[in-house]
Amino acid sequence: MAPSAMRTATAALSAASLSDARPVPYWLDDPGRPGALPALTGDEHCDLLVIGGGYSGLWTALLAKERDPERDVVLIEGREAGWAASGRNGGFCAASLTHGFSNGLARWPGELRKLEELGERNLDAIEATVARYAIDCSFERTGEIDVATEPYQLDDLREVYEQARRLGRTGLEPLDRDAMRAEVDSPTFLGGLWDRRGVAMLHPAKLAWGLKRACADLGVRLYENTRGLELARVRSGAGSGSGAGAGMAVRTPYGRVFARKVALGTNVFPSLVRRVRPYTVPVYDYALMTEPLTEEQRAAIGWKNRQGLGDSANQFHYFRITDDHRVLWGGYDAIYPYGGRLDSALNHRPETYLKLAAHFFRCFPQLEGVRFSHAWGGAIDTCSRFSAFFGTAYDGRVAYAAGYTGLGVGATRFGGEVMLDLLAGERTERTALEMVRSKPLPFPPEPAAWAGIGLTKWSLARADARGGRRNLWLRTMDRLGLGFDS
Repeated sequence: MAPSAMRTATAALSAASLSDARPVPYWLDDPGRPGALPALTGDEHCDLLVIGGGYSGLWTALLAKERDPERDVVLIEGREAGWAASGRNGGFCAASLTHGFSNGLARWPGELRKLEELGERNLDAIEATVARYAIDCSFERTGEIDVATEPYQLDDLREVYEQARRLGRTGLEPLDRDAMRAEVDSPTFLGGLWDRRGVAMLHPAKLAWGLKRACADLGVRLYENTRGLELARVRSGAGSGSGAGAGMAVRTPYGRVFARKVALGTNVFPSLVRRVRPYTVPVYDYALMTEPLTEEQRAAIGWKNRQGLGDSANQFHYFRITDDHRVLWGGYDAIYPYGGRLDSALNHRPETYLKLAAHFFRCFPQLEGVRFSHAWGGAIDTCSRFSAFFGTAYDGRVAYAAGYTGLGVGATRFGGEVMLDLLAGERTERTALEMVRSKPLPFPPEPAAWAGIGLTKWSLARADARGGRRNLWLRTMDRLGLGFDS
C-alpha cells in the first residue's frame, strides 16, 4: 500500500473508533458519583480554611484532622470535589515526589536518597489511608513500566537503573525485548524498566470521593460550588462571632470565611496569593478510554500483571488497564493556551483524539476494531522544574503548594503535610528539604512565554524524531534548569 493510502486508511480507522466516544471523563461518568454539597451562605469561622477540593485540599483537610481531631477545619471548593484534574487523570499514584528519578537527580542530587525515602513512605501512607477509611478506589500496587520504543531509549533506561542502584534504590527490574513483550505485547516495545512497588493504579475520582467522605466523617465542614474570590488579612476579633476567625478572611459568592490559617490547594487555578501566579502555567492533557476488551483481545496483548505503562519519548504516552478491562490511553499532546487562560472549550480537542487513536492502533495493531467509549481532556499546572513548590504568605498565616505537573495523585499528600508543617511554623524533615525551601524560576510574561514554550515543544518533537539528540535550545534550557512538560 502506498504511504498516502496507508495514511488515509489509518485516519479512517482512527475516526471510526471515536464515533461513539462520549466527550466526558470516564472516571466521572459513574452512577456512584456523590451529589454536590450545599454552597456556603453567610459567615463561617474556623481554625483552618482549606481552599480547593481536589487531592491537594482533601489530603490537607484530612491530615489536619488526623493530626489534631479538635482542630476546626472548613474546606471550600469552587465546583465539586474531584471534578478537575483529580477526576480526569490516568490514575497513576507514584511514590516519586520529584516527577521521576531523573528529574530529582538533576535538581537535588544531594538529597535525592531522602526524597526517595519520603516518597516511599508517602505511598505506603496512602495505601494505609485507603484501607483505614475503606475507600473503594481499586487501589492496586502493580507498579509501572517505563517502555523503550526507540533504541536510544534502552540506553537511557539502563543509565537510570544503574544510577538508582548506586543510590540504594530497590524494586527496579530491567526488561529486555522478550521480557517486556511477555508482560504487555506490542511490536513497538524494545524493552523496559519495571518499578514494581513505586506506583499504584487506582480509580482517581473514587479516591477523591472517598477522601471527601473521610473528611466529612472526621468533622470537616465542606462547602461545594463555593469559590474563594478574595483573600485578606483581618484584625483580631474582626467579623461576627467568636475570635476563632482572627487572622484571614476569604470572600465567597454568598458569604465569607474567617480563619486563623489558610491552606491553598488551588493548583492550576489562579492563586489567591498573586505573586505565586507566574510560577505555574496551565497545560491541557487528553486521554481516551476503550470499550471493555473481550477475552480474546486481552489474550492478544497479555497485560496480566496490570501495571501502568509509559513510553520514554519526550512527547510520551501513558496507558493502563482498568477493573473492567478497558485501556486508558493518554498523553502526547501538551497544549498551552496563550496567556495561560483557562477555557472549558479546551477540555475537548478532536484533533488530539484522532492523533491519540492513531498512536494507539500503531502500538496495539492486534486491537484493530476496538472502539473508544470516552474521550476527554483537562488542565494541569506545570512549573519550570516539573515538581511541586511550596511557600507561605501573610506572615505564615497562609501556605500553598502547586506545580505538581501531572504527578500529583500521590505527591499531593506530601504537599498537604508540608503545608501543615509550614502553617505550624515547624522545622521538620520535610521543611528542611532544599526542594521545599527553594522555588522554580517563574515563567516570563507574554508573548515570551508563548514563544518559549512553543520553541521547546518543537525542539522536543525534533529530539524524538532524531534519536533523542537535543538541540542547542534544549541544551541551554537543561543548563538553566528550565523546561516545559505535562
